[in-house]
Amino acid sequence: MVSIVKEKRITTAVASWLFACVLISAGPCRAERAPAHAVASAHPLATQAGVEILERGGNAFDAAIAVSAALGVVEPFSSGFGGGGFWLIHRSDDGKQVMIDGRETAPALAHERMYRDAQDNVIRDASMKGPLAAGIPGMPAGLVHLAEHYGRLPLRQSLAPAIRYAEQGFKVTSRYHRLAAYMTDTLNQYPAAAGIFLQNGKPPRIGYQVRQEDLARTIEAIAEKGLDGFYRGPIAQRMVREARKHGGIWSLEDLSAYRVVEREPIVASYRGTRIVSAPPPSSGGIVMAQALRMLEQFDLDEMSSVQRKHHIVEAMRRAFRDRAVFLGDPDFVDVPTDRLLDQSYLEGLALTIDAANATPSDILGNGPAPPQAGTQTTHFSVLDKEGNRVAGTLSVNTLFGACFVTQGTGVLFNNEMDDFSVKRLTPNAYGLIGDEANAIAPGKRPLSSMTPTFLETPERIGIVGTPGGSRIISMVLLAALDFADGGLPQSWVSLRRFHHQYQPDQVQFELHGLTEFEQQRLAGLGHELREISRRYGNMQAILWDQAENRVYSASDPRGEGLAVVVE
Repeated sequence: MVSIVKEKRITTAVASWLFACVLISAGPCRAERAPAHAVASAHPLATQAGVEILERGGNAFDAAIAVSAALGVVEPFSSGFGGGGFWLIHRSDDGKQVMIDGRETAPALAHERMYRDAQDNVIRDASMKGPLAAGIPGMPAGLVHLAEHYGRLPLRQSLAPAIRYAEQGFKVTSRYHRLAAYMTDTLNQYPAAAGIFLQNGKPPRIGYQVRQEDLARTIEAIAEKGLDGFYRGPIAQRMVREARKHGGIWSLEDLSAYRVVEREPIVASYRGTRIVSAPPPSSGGIVMAQALRMLEQFDLDEMSSVQRKHHIVEAMRRAFRDRAVFLGDPDFVDVPTDRLLDQSYLEGLALTIDAANATPSDILGNGPAPPQAGTQTTHFSVLDKEGNRVAGTLSVNTLFGACFVTQGTGVLFNNEMDDFSVKRLTPNAYGLIGDEANAIAPGKRPLSSMTPTFLETPERIGIVGTPGGSRIISMVLLAALDFADGGLPQSWVSLRRFHHQYQPDQVQFELHGLTEFEQQRLAGLGHELREISRRYGNMQAILWDQAENRVYSASDPRGEGLAVVVE
C-alpha cells in the first residue's frame, strides 16, 4: 500500500511494539528494520519508478537506479545520462557508508585556457553551450556501479521504468513548459535537441507528450551491456563523432577511461547529531560541517530570530571563504580536510563572529568567491525496509545542460565544464569567481556544491538533499539545524531560505524568506540584503524515527515532486 504521510500518528501495532520495548528495557528502544519503504523525488514518475522496483523485491540501491534513470528521462532540464551525480549510500547489513562519485571529468584535450581567446579574455558562452562545454558523463557508470556492487536486481529490471518513460513519453507540466520557454532560443541552435524538447521550435504545450525513442535505445544498451553499452561501441562512437563535428573535444579514450570513484564521506557532529555528507570534489560536506561546528559554540535556541540568522550567516561566510581558497578535486589538489575540520580552528573562527556587526568579507582575506554549481540539479531520497538508504543528487549543470544532443543517441550533454574556474578571479555564468584549486585539467572533476546528506542520532535517521547551486549547502544546513531541533521532513522542506557565500558579500534570501522586521534588523547589523524574486530549491527528504518505528517522507512544496511511504 502506498500512502503520502501528512500527519504524525502511531498505529495500534506500533504502540504495542513500543510497550513491549518498555517492558524489555528501560533504555531507548530502536527498530532494527524500517516499518516501510520510502521514496521522495522531484517528479512523480521518478518516485513511482522507485516504488515499482521496491515492490518487485529490489533494495534501496535498485530503487536509486530506477529513480536516477527516470529523472534523467523526465527532467532533462535537471539531469540525464549525459550528466553526472553523487550517490551517498548506507548499507544496513554491515553499516558501510560511502559516496559514489559519478561526477563528470574533463576530456584529455582540456586545458586551463580552453575558454579564452588570444588576448586571454573569456569567450562568452564557450563553457556553457554546445559540446565543448561538456565533461565526460558519469551518470551511466554510476548506475552500473550501483547495480554491480549494491543492488539485488538485474540492471535491466531497474532501468525498465526509464526505458518505458522514454519510449512512451511523459506529459509536459507547467514547470517543464516554463523552463523550456526560457531556453527555447538556445535549444533551437541545436536541431537534435530542439526536435526532442520543443514542439515545432516552440515550448511544448502543457500535456504534450515528450517521447525519446533514441534515448530509450541508449538506456537499453546500458541495461544489456553495462559500461560497454555507453562508454564503448556504437553509442560512444556516435557521441564522439557528433561532438567533434560541432566543436567538441571528446575522444573514445575519454569515454572508455571514465571510472566511478568510491569516496569516504565527510563525517561531523552538531549537538548530538551525526552528519554524514559529500566529500570533495563536492564542497558540500566540508562547508556544512564547518558552519555547524562554528554554530555549536553558540546557544541558538536562546537567540532571537534576527540574532540566530545573523550567526548562521556569519558561519556561512567563513565556511564559504575556505571553500573558495582550498577546495577542488582531491585527486588533483591537496585538500586540507583535517585542518579545515579541526575543532580548535573552527572554535577560533567562531570567536571572530561579532554579535552586533556583520563582518565584511574582505576582512577575512582576499580569497576568491567559489564557483557555483548549476541551479538546475535534482535530488532524491530512498529508504527500504532493511534500513538501506540512498541520498542522490544529479545534475547537467544549467537548464538543459549544453542544449546539445547527439543524433541517434538521445543523450543530452552537460555543461559542467563551467563549474571549473575558467580563468582565475573571473566571474562564471553566475557572476562568481574561482581559484587555481579548481582550474581545468585533463581528467579532473569540477568542484560541486551538491550535498546529499544523512542526519543521524541514536533514534532518528534523516535522508536529505536538494538542487540549488551554491545555495544547496545553506539549504541542507538549515534542514540539519531543524532536524537537530526535532523537526520532521515536512518542516525541513518548507523552511524559509536565506544564504551567504562569502562573495558577493550579501545575504541572499528567497521570496518572503525574511520578514520585513528581520530585513530591517539585519541591515542594521551591516548586512547587505538581496531578495531573490522567486522561491528556490527542491528538497526531497525522509525521516526514519526508530523510537516510534515510523517513517516520514516529504517533497518540497516549491516543486512538483512526490514523496511516498510504502507500508
